Amino acid sequence: MFQTQSSNEEKISLEFNGDQLICNGHPFNWSLNKKNNSTYLIIKDNQSFRAEVLSIDYQTKSATIKVNKSVFEIELKDKMDLLLAKMGIDNLNTTVVNDLKAPMPGLIFQILVEIGQEVKKGDQLVILEAMKMENVLKAQGDGVVQSIEISKGNSVEKGQVLIKF
Repeated sequence: MFQTQSSNEEKISLEFNGDQLICNGHPFNWSLNKKNNSTYLIIKDNQSFRAEVLSIDYQTKSATIKVNKSVFEIELKDKMDLLLAKMGIDNLNTTVVNDLKAPMPGLIFQILVEIGQEVKKGDQLVILEAMKMENVLKAQGDGVVQSIEISKGNSVEKGQVLIKF
């Protein structure tokens, strides 16, 4: 599923059902022809449109495209991205490496690191119990644990600093 917002903040949802494109829940009949690596020709209702992919950022799952003379910023979200956003934990990729913050309210179930410990990106740091699930919070980058701001059994709020690097 792809979602885009134009400058007037209108949301458009696109998804595929097999080969059929669905736009805002309705079939979208069109023809798409690739011209080169970043340029496409779209034919819809006997009109042609030139579409060019200006940029893609795989880290933030966003793209900028130009259709004829209009430029659009697009969010590329799959079902998992939409579920994470609904749960309020969609910003894990933007967590500052200096601090580990709680992505959601919950209870500290277990702390897996100690002060002074070196961690690598992807190492497990804390287990946070939220919504009857245990969520393993991992290091977003390499670093050394400077301080642990929580204890086992603490209740935490979304955005609260758990560990400082």
